[in-house]
Parts: sequence; C-alpha cells; structure tokens
Amino acid sequence: MIHTFDKVNYEAICDKLAAMDANLAHIIQTYGYPPMWSRPNTFESLVHIILEQQVSLASALSALNKLRERVQLITPTRVLLLTDAELKECYFSRQKSAYTRYLAEAIISGQIELAAFEQMTDDEIRKQLIALKGIGNWTVDVYLMFALQRADHFPVGDLAIVNAIKILKGLPKETPKEDLVVIAQQWSPYRTVASMMLWHYYLSKPKTGALKKL
Repeated sequence: MIHTFDKVNYEAICDKLAAMDANLAHIIQTYGYPPMWSRPNTFESLVHIILEQQVSLASALSALNKLRERVQLITPTRVLLLTDAELKECYFSRQKSAYTRYLAEAIISGQIELAAFEQMTDDEIRKQLIALKGIGNWTVDVYLMFALQRADHFPVGDLAIVNAIKILKGLPKETPKEDLVVIAQQWSPYRTVASMMLWHYYLSKPKTGALKKL
C-alpha cells in the first residue's frame, strides 16, 4: 500500500501528531508548523541527496549549484560527459563522483526508472536503489520523504533527527538508535511528518547547551 501526504493535509497531520505526543506539540507551540520540505522526483534530486551524505546542507547545495553552473540542466547524460577533474571542480569527492555516475548509468540503462517509482511500494523502491553503490538507507529514506511524499519513514541514520529527539525527550546522549526507532513507532503511520517536525526543532532551536554538545 502506498501512503503519502501533501500540502492539503500536512498541517492536519502535524496537529494529529501533536495530540499524540506532548513533545511534538511543544515544537508547534514554540516554533510553529515545520516547512513541508519537498523536491521533484528527478535525477538532480537524487544527486542532491547523495551530496548531502555526511556533510552540511550548505556544502551539498554549494556543490549542486556548481554542477548546475557547469552543465545547466543536471541530467544523467550531461553528468556522464564530465571528467573526474571537472566533477572535482564542482566540489564532488572522488566517492560521490563515482556514486553519481553509477546512478546516471542505472537511469540511462533502464535499471531504474524514477517515474515508475511513483506507482511502486516503498519496499520495492528501496530494493532497487539500495542495489546501487553509494546509496544506503538514509539516502532512500530522504528520497522517499522529499521526492515521493511517502508518509511513514523515520531516517534513524540522520544525525540532526537523532540529536533532536534526544534533547526533546530528555534522553541520555548514549541512547542507542534502536531505542529511538521504538519511540518513533508511536508516530506511525506519519513518521515522515514527525521527522520534519524534529528537523524543524533542530534548525530552530538555538545551538547552545546540550543540543550543541551532541
């Protein structure tokens, strides 16, 4: 079953989560509703998520913009025409250059078809993307959440979300990720929206005290 959300029901889902969890209610009361972060279902969006792996959002966006300056339209064919040196000039590491090429080749060969993903289940999409070198569960989670608006994902590999939930719920910083997954289960079937609330909290809260230490 495909379970999605959209701009029409987004804030209503936030309210439903807030009614279930006082900590999530605190986020809305203090910082307002979170943005509904979304991206188009394109090759460029997946490249952007690959660039965001283990680096700051600003660094990833800088690299994406540099690539856009060079090729104008970010497509698999245009990216494959670039040399290693040209990708390096766009701030791509050697690894991320390779991952981007693997993705481009998979799309051109028909191994994966992004438009077809819109009618596929989350598990089917994950299976296809995980088969590509350089794409792990965090990348798939963010793609499903942002590009396809799939409603029930909790990216436990995301440092900002992990830190936010620990601070919000007063958990020890040593709390294992497995415990966070159990906590997030209460937000199903809207864990994606709950995650966006946590990102909003992390980005809005002043980086002082315990949040800064984590």
